[in-house]
Amino acid sequence: MAVAGGNATHANRAGKPAIREHGRTDAALDALAAEVRACSACADLPLGPRPVFRVSATARILIAGQAPGTKVHETGIPWNDPSGDRLRLWLGMDRAAFYDTTRIAILPMGFCYPGRLPRGGDRPPRVECAPLWRQRLLDLMPAIRLTLLVGSYAQIHALGPGPMTDRVRAFREHLPARFPLPHPSWRTTAWERRNPWFTAEVLPALREAVAAALAGT
Repeated sequence: MAVAGGNATHANRAGKPAIREHGRTDAALDALAAEVRACSACADLPLGPRPVFRVSATARILIAGQAPGTKVHETGIPWNDPSGDRLRLWLGMDRAAFYDTTRIAILPMGFCYPGRLPRGGDRPPRVECAPLWRQRLLDLMPAIRLTLLVGSYAQIHALGPGPMTDRVRAFREHLPARFPLPHPSWRTTAWERRNPWFTAEVLPALREAVAAALAGT
């Protein structure tokens, strides 16, 4: 849900109040978000369409993940599952800070639950979704300073094909605008054990980058 901000003003050189530029952006973002929430482009989804995302013209961090799971689909709250708990642990954030939409936006590669694969596991994000909506929403969020690319789908979308582990290890090459991360599912537990540098090097740098983006430094 976009955060209202259209009434914020500042004084111009003549001493008269002027509407901030992002006030108009907020109205456009609200309208577009309502359009996205009503999207039925993927009407054949097994649980039906239910776009789950959070946007704000004032958000400074964007979390770009994969697609909602069943619990997120049921609740309508992004990252409201064990993967979200683990992501918040990585970030060093509690739920209140994580869900502060004025500071953090959440746009997955697919906004709706894509269903299950025949042999288990969730299907990939629907390919129709990102081209329809993501860039249009991003264009109305000018305050974003840091994008967390969580998982291979987000990284491929932003950076092109490439191995996830190599990108996470080379995270400094993508700063200050982007920070690649593995998907925080239970499957990553074994990956973390095989790659102790993630906990030792990446997580402290991640928390530092997040703090800097929120502080505007």
